[in-house]
Amino acid sequence: MRIPSGVALLLSFTTAMFVTADVAEASSTGGTASSSHTASSSPANVGGAAPSAPAGNSKKAARVVHGAPVTGRNLSLLYTGPVYQKLATGQVVAYTPPPPVGQLAPATGGSPVGATAQVAPVKPQLLVPGTTARVVDGLAAAPMSVPAPVQAIIWAGNQIIGLPYIFGGGHASFTSPGYDCSGTVSFALHGASLLSTPMDSSEFMAWGGGGIGQWVTIFSNPEHAYMTVAGLRLDTSAADDPSNQQGPRWRPLRPANGGFKVRHPVGL
Repeated sequence: MRIPSGVALLLSFTTAMFVTADVAEASSTGGTASSSHTASSSPANVGGAAPSAPAGNSKKAARVVHGAPVTGRNLSLLYTGPVYQKLATGQVVAYTPPPPVGQLAPATGGSPVGATAQVAPVKPQLLVPGTTARVVDGLAAAPMSVPAPVQAIIWAGNQIIGLPYIFGGGHASFTSPGYDCSGTVSFALHGASLLSTPMDSSEFMAWGGGGIGQWVTIFSNPEHAYMTVAGLRLDTSAADDPSNQQGPRWRPLRPANGGFKVRHPVGL
C-alpha cells in the first residue's frame, strides 16, 4: 500500500526523534543504544585485570592493578631459578649459599662450619627476578620488581626465621628470643618503618586499610595473625604447611583464609 507523501514525512520525523533520544540516553550512561548489556563493575580476581569500561567512557575506565596472590593450592616452596644478594654497598651480586654444616668454606679455607661457628648477625638480603617472593635455604628472597618497602618487610622477616614460638614474644620489645604470631607480623612491618610499636592480633583487625593489599595482606582475629607478602606467607602456625615446623617461618599460601579480618598497609 502506498503511503501519502505527507504521512511519510511525519513518520520520518517521528522516527528521527526516537533515534536521537536513544543515542542521547546511551551517551549519558556510557553505554550504546543497540545493547542493554552492561559490564560488571566488580573487580577481577586478585592478580588479574579489572573489566574494561564501556566504549566511549574513558573517564570511568577501571585501573588495572597487579596484586600478589593470597591463596594457593601448591604447597611446594621449591625454587630452582637464579638468586642474587644485595650487599651493604648496594651492589647486587650472584648469591653463593653458605657451606653445609661441618664442611670447610672453600673461599676462605677456614675452620669447619659447626655448632661453635659464629652466626652472622644479619641474614643476607636475597633477591629473585620478577614479582613473586621465593624461599631459598629457608629464607625469603624478595622480588626485584616490587616496591622497596615490600623488600624491606621480607628482609626483616628473615631475621627472625627459625626462632621459637614464645607467647607474647616481640611485644614488650621488638628484640626478643622468640616471637608469637602478631609479634612476628609486627617485627616484619617495623623493618619497613610501617609500625613503631608492636601490636596484638586484635589491634591488627583495625590497622591500615581494609581488604586485600596489592603486595602485603594481613589476616587477623582475636586469636591469631599472619601475613602474606608477594606470594609467600609469614606465619608461626604450621597450618597448611607440610614442614610442620613451629615459630616464625615462610610458608606456602593457604587454600583459603576464612575466619580472619583482612587488612593491608596503606599503599601496599
